[in-house]
Amino acid sequence: MNRLIPIACIALIGSASSTFAQQAEPGAPEKSADPKAAAPAAKVQSVVVQGTRADDIETRRLSTASKMVFGREELDRNGDTSVGEILKRLPGVTVGGRPGRGGGGVRMRGLGNGYTQMLVNGEKPPGGFSLESLSPDQVERIEIIRGPVAEHSTQAIAGTINIVLREGYQQKDIQLRLTDSIEQGRHSPNLSVTVPGKAGKLTWLMSASVFENRRHDESSTHNIDQALAGPVELEQQVHDQSDGISRGIHLSPRLSYKFDSGDTLTFQPFLVHNDNSSQSQSDMTQSVGKPERQAYARQLGDTSSTSTFLRGFGNWVHKMGGGAKLDVKFGFGGGKSDSDTLRSTFDAAGVPKKAYTDSDSTRDHGLNTGGKYTTPIGKGHLLAAGWDIEANHRDQTHVALDNGDPLFDDSGASLTADTRRMAAFVQDEWDITPQWSAYLGLRWEGIRTTSTSSGADVSNTSRVWSPVLHTVYRIPGHAKDQVRAALTQSYRAPALNDLIATPTFSSDNRETRPDRIGNPNLKPELAKGLDLAYEHYLGKSGIVSASAFVRDIDNLMRRETTKQMTSRGLKYVSSPINIDHARTSGIELEAKFPLTEVMAGAPNIDLRSNYSRFWSNVDGIPGPNNRLDQQAKQTANFGLDWRLKSLPLTVGGGLNWTPPILVQTSKTELVSSGVKRQLDLYGLWKFNPRYQLRVAANNLFADDYDSGRTLTSEDVAHSAFVTAHTYATFSIKLEMKL
Repeated sequence: MNRLIPIACIALIGSASSTFAQQAEPGAPEKSADPKAAAPAAKVQSVVVQGTRADDIETRRLSTASKMVFGREELDRNGDTSVGEILKRLPGVTVGGRPGRGGGGVRMRGLGNGYTQMLVNGEKPPGGFSLESLSPDQVERIEIIRGPVAEHSTQAIAGTINIVLREGYQQKDIQLRLTDSIEQGRHSPNLSVTVPGKAGKLTWLMSASVFENRRHDESSTHNIDQALAGPVELEQQVHDQSDGISRGIHLSPRLSYKFDSGDTLTFQPFLVHNDNSSQSQSDMTQSVGKPERQAYARQLGDTSSTSTFLRGFGNWVHKMGGGAKLDVKFGFGGGKSDSDTLRSTFDAAGVPKKAYTDSDSTRDHGLNTGGKYTTPIGKGHLLAAGWDIEANHRDQTHVALDNGDPLFDDSGASLTADTRRMAAFVQDEWDITPQWSAYLGLRWEGIRTTSTSSGADVSNTSRVWSPVLHTVYRIPGHAKDQVRAALTQSYRAPALNDLIATPTFSSDNRETRPDRIGNPNLKPELAKGLDLAYEHYLGKSGIVSASAFVRDIDNLMRRETTKQMTSRGLKYVSSPINIDHARTSGIELEAKFPLTEVMAGAPNIDLRSNYSRFWSNVDGIPGPNNRLDQQAKQTANFGLDWRLKSLPLTVGGGLNWTPPILVQTSKTELVSSGVKRQLDLYGLWKFNPRYQLRVAANNLFADDYDSGRTLTSEDVAHSAFVTAHTYATFSIKLEMKL
């Protein structure tokens, strides 16, 4: 089996070497025979060195459920300014949208928005909060759980990404980080600080960051309507550009108190505040088509928004006799966001045509509690049972005016929504033999959403049972080899905005730019899953693994565009519906290890690589591209870190690749996106143990990002193809321990 490891490494990292020379781990140096060389025992100072990478790998190896952990080393490596930039390099993870901008959601296993469960400290973040924009300096580690577990919500068909905020580890120094990122000559400074402290039995870690981001965006859209058996009926070119600035502050203090009884009480609030403003300009030229089809020649926009999110996480751990433990969680969350947009359109002579006003005010707040009782039972059993209760409330007011006339019947849309989620679970972690462990769990979860919108009352209720089974077998005689398997049932609940939402209107309503509404009759998607994996561990910090998965999905949700009579007349409207059954499968390969593990006399280089291949098909939609929405066929990452021996310098980088995506989302709609190639490089110079400088360059290729959509109706193909510019970003970060 060990002879297969070099071959697997070649396949995973694309090494040019035809063979690897396997070497045993270096032994300890021989002791000196001279007794004078030995220092007196009383003067020897004991030093314990703990490697973060080894801790992360060991946690992964010992976990019964498939779980990957990425600590501060991964978070700091490239000097990223957002968690989204880090996630795109992790195995099996892709980030939608164009490089450097995101906005398309975080996805595991190629699946679209909503299939990947995103958590903060094991809890759902407040509504409207984007984890992609979270500052890495506020994060302690990222956990990726490929299969659902009973302890967390099983709304994780693709898997779960858990963002763990800064913890109360034994940090002794104040850590200060000063960063400046530069894109197209625009500076985006960032300042973050973490301050530890202790007073008696109370310990704390105060973390804060403030930032300002400036950016320019530019894109071109080609609109074309062509009869299936005839000439082009409409052709337009639209050039869009915008300039924006955002400022914000993130605070995440952590307090921990240890009682005389051994109980611990921990509380960690998390505050995010953002202010944004942007100005946009859109120029449209029409070469083919009736003049009335041109909505405007120029459109000017001015948008301002502000958002504040506050979330508190707490838990009380009570140790009981016989190794039993009770962990009670509690929390609260709230958020408010306000936005105002004014869009003015003009004809070719500069004469004003229409003015659109769009204002939105949203308020979210909620409470949650949960707990887990754990106790050993019999030999090799660790039984746990627990609960989760969550209540959330939303108030939203949306005002949309067209030249002062309301787009809503009552000149504004008010929405109030309440969501209640209850869950109970039981699980058993069973060490069947020293080599074989299993995890058995069962979770029941119910969600009820009620709402009043413009005087209409609607409700939606879903209840799901989710049995899960994970097992790991450590191969006898091969201490560093193990096999994993899992059988699970998970689900995807409809998002609140898909169930009940105030309408979103398009100023240029057409087949490819419809209005958007919700559907209160949506059912949750249900998925049965099978996961298999083989893992081989190299030394203390290396791994080569191969895994495969299958998901069988019922009640698939998709958006459908139809022509409907509205208060504004006959318009194209997009709404979500349940369509049919789907299946997705894939393989995921990963290799991460020091080069010295497989090649004698190699330089001090760490290699990181992963490759994923995905398949899917949706019943009821004609092929050949009847795939799950937004799912890429492949994705790959390759990176290395080289620690020079002659200088206090580490250099490295990574290459991220996702090929073009073409998906037949319905019988009449085809969606595409172009290839994504992102090259990131960095250098780290350590002046001394307290000061280091990190320089990074991200998205060096700066490729244009293409996307498109074609909808066929009434024997006419309506297409919109967008080319958006992307930009290289350069950053410099000074890291200090005070």
